[in-house]
Amino acid sequence: MSVIKRVVTLLRGSVREIGESVVDANATRIYEQEIVDAKHSIETARGDLTLVMAKEMQSAREIERLKQEVGRYETLAVEALDKAHEQLAEEVAGKVGALEHELAEQTRAHAAYAVQVVKLKDLVRTAEQRIREHEREIAIAKTTESVYRATRSISENLGHGGSNLLNARQSLERIKRRHEELADRMTAADHLDAEFGDTALERKLRDAGIGDGADRQRAAMARIRARQQASAVPPATE
Repeated sequence: MSVIKRVVTLLRGSVREIGESVVDANATRIYEQEIVDAKHSIETARGDLTLVMAKEMQSAREIERLKQEVGRYETLAVEALDKAHEQLAEEVAGKVGALEHELAEQTRAHAAYAVQVVKLKDLVRTAEQRIREHEREIAIAKTTESVYRATRSISENLGHGGSNLLNARQSLERIKRRHEELADRMTAADHLDAEFGDTALERKLRDAGIGDGADRQRAAMARIRARQQASAVPPATE
């Protein structure tokens, strides 16, 4: 029972109090260690609970045994009376009385064990629930702490003109401008080649109907016209 009290004392208080120390790494570690210690205490409490439950079961068996003994001795007392052994029946009645007294004591003990088992189970369940709540809050606190550190780091880096983060961004901008300049130069070269280079000359010759391309075009057109004229001639009649 004292172990359960220590567990409850350890976990007493609002779970939300963990959030107050979210930026304190030492406090977070302390809470984590307290949770570990509380878990060990609950394991010990579970062991104590099993002992109480075992006592409850033992007392239940003893109650059944005593009831059987009371019944057996009462039967023997009746037989003694039937055979006119009054004094023997009195002795057996005394035995029955002693057994009934022991039975009453065992019944009270069994009831006390049963009450203790119910209370201990409730305390263990409550302690386990509180631990789960603390573990959730610890996880939230650690995550929030990491976010705070990252945000602070970014703010500090951006707050200095010569920071690594700002320098890296400026380098990326310079690389982007160089790529754009290179693309513009390549486009301009293509335009110049189309206007003054061999490509421009070939285009002018093709437009004037001079060269292999023009000859192939005229030959293809002549074949097309011949086929058209052949299909237009009507068939001869006899």
